[in-house]
Amino acid sequence: MTDPNATMAPPQAPDRPAATGGAREVLELLSSMRFAISLLALICIAAVIGTVVKQNEPINNYVNQFGPYWAELFGRFHLFSVYSAGWFLTILAFLVTSTSLCIARNAPKIVADLRSFKENLREQSLAAFHHRGQGTLALDRAAALAQVSAVLGRHGWQARAQVREGGTMVAARAGRASKIGYLAAHSAIVLICLGGLSDGDLVVKAQMFFTGKSTFDGGGLIKDVPAEHRLPAGNPTFRGNLLVPEGARAGVAVLSMPDGIVLQDLPFDVELKKFIVEYYETGMPKLFASEIVIHDNETGEAIPATVKVNEPAFHRGIAIYQSSFDDGGSTVKLRAVPLRAGAGAFEIDTNVGGGTTLGNGSEQLRLEVTGLKVINVENLADAQQGATDVRKVDLTATLEKHLGSGVNPNKTKTLRNIGPAVTYRLRDSAGQAREFHNYMVPVELEGQRVFLAGVRDTPAESFRYLRIPADEQGNLDGWLRLRTALGDAKLREQAARRYATLATPSEKPEMVEQLRVTGVMALGLFAGVEAAPDQKPVGGLNGLSQFIEARVPEAERSRFAEVMLRILNGGLFELNQIAREQAGLPPLNPSDATQGFMTQAVMSLSDSYFYPAPLLLQLADFTPVQASVFQVARAPGKKLVYLGAVLLILGVFAMLYIRERRLWVWLSDGDASGSTRALIAMSTPRRTMDIDAEFETLRRELLDGATP
Repeated sequence: MTDPNATMAPPQAPDRPAATGGAREVLELLSSMRFAISLLALICIAAVIGTVVKQNEPINNYVNQFGPYWAELFGRFHLFSVYSAGWFLTILAFLVTSTSLCIARNAPKIVADLRSFKENLREQSLAAFHHRGQGTLALDRAAALAQVSAVLGRHGWQARAQVREGGTMVAARAGRASKIGYLAAHSAIVLICLGGLSDGDLVVKAQMFFTGKSTFDGGGLIKDVPAEHRLPAGNPTFRGNLLVPEGARAGVAVLSMPDGIVLQDLPFDVELKKFIVEYYETGMPKLFASEIVIHDNETGEAIPATVKVNEPAFHRGIAIYQSSFDDGGSTVKLRAVPLRAGAGAFEIDTNVGGGTTLGNGSEQLRLEVTGLKVINVENLADAQQGATDVRKVDLTATLEKHLGSGVNPNKTKTLRNIGPAVTYRLRDSAGQAREFHNYMVPVELEGQRVFLAGVRDTPAESFRYLRIPADEQGNLDGWLRLRTALGDAKLREQAARRYATLATPSEKPEMVEQLRVTGVMALGLFAGVEAAPDQKPVGGLNGLSQFIEARVPEAERSRFAEVMLRILNGGLFELNQIAREQAGLPPLNPSDATQGFMTQAVMSLSDSYFYPAPLLLQLADFTPVQASVFQVARAPGKKLVYLGAVLLILGVFAMLYIRERRLWVWLSDGDASGSTRALIAMSTPRRTMDIDAEFETLRRELLDGATP
């Protein structure tokens, strides 16, 4: 029976033990080594992705490189901005938590172990150690203890003696810094991660979230960007770019975000007095430097400084690094050369960053000048191997140049400054643009001076260059004159007749007309005004090849093509002579230089029919204006990173090169009068040959004069 006066205990919640057990399991998982190693592996994978895939590029670049589907998929996982992605920051946060819990759980044990000499070990336990020895000393126990203490002290061991009823236990230890190395290495991981989190985009994003700021994805001037897209000068951490042209000043940095930009107001303005660049004899730059003046907004003080690569300037806790240099709005004069018959050349005056509209009736193109490089150092070793076809890119050859042994003999370099170059875009009415990169002066390749006119469809591609031979005056005029004459039917007829007359033997006058007709046909096919039936004229050598494949039996194509090329080359040479006569120039004399010019002219004329623009823009003159690109950063977390790096080095060194050892010596009275029996044992986490040798040395010195 139950006692009616007894009180009932409150019912226990049945799920509390389970919840407590579940929380304990989660805590054990978070603080376990396997969980931390898994997080480190994920961070390593993310770092590989962030290294292989260019970060914070315009989305169009990724669409061109990976295609719309994969670009969208990668974008959803923020693979184009790995180090600021939410999942990456979450992994870092978990790693900090896991490592901190691991330190909190093991630190008390390590500290207690560092304080303890473990002198309470029983005598019987010493027999179980691998390193052990024993002997009888002809000394009493006090003298034996003094000898043991002296030997251990001489070898740098810390010892403590415990006097018991049956003897004395001497406990010694060495290499305890190995335990401290464990704490230092794990603490370093926490400090480095915290420094990375504090200096990354996490603080910027948090500030934007709590202050209602948003990214800006529009265009226009920096001063016109609304306040909701600007961060205050007191922002505790940021990293952005600041472009300052010579003679100008700027005080607003641009912070790149995956979906736009954010402007960061600085507590000062940077004025660029002069940008300095020095070059080696090869033309490679050896020094970038900027002479600047820092104008403090609060005090009005003007502080001169010089910023070099790896030598930043500092003001109000903000570092100013020399990141790169760019064009600051140079003025350029372009000579526009139409590639269509009947149009004349004209000049365009504009500046880098500006543009104009080019129109011819219903066809409208927008010119956007994007860059001017006065010094261009290129590796011409590969360019000597063969001509660059404007219609294709040899991907296999390109990959082979970047793969293989580090001593690959194919990786020779011939560095040369090939002069100024202008970069521009031509955008059609649909908004599609191609990028062009044209050099101002001719470059000598394979013994022939040529003008290089580059083009690419997307920024992800490399430029493909059209090689245009320079005439005897070093200009484009000779090639342009020949191309214009090629589009004139009367001049083609005259050139074919002259070639037929000169090439026909005097004893076979009946062949002149036949050769003339063939020459007119060959020049027409090359000019793109004739074609085989049911085929569209394409021009160039492709037009000739298309005609041969359509009209000539396969067995006779090789011989027929050889004859047609001989007639074409002869007709083009006579056409060039006629064009020079009309320009009041003397005819070209047969020579190696003339042959080289005509050979390159034929190839470039053929490729020019695939040039994806109706005109070619040549850089005629320019007035350069340099601009420095500075990286401005306020990074308070770098001190944590530096401290963490030092601790990591010390911790890893301590764990790898310092071995913790413990030694016990049991001294008890021997059988003989006044003798002492000594039992020695040593323990170490890892057995090595050095440990064996050290124990043997200690055993020999501790038991010096002892009898077994």
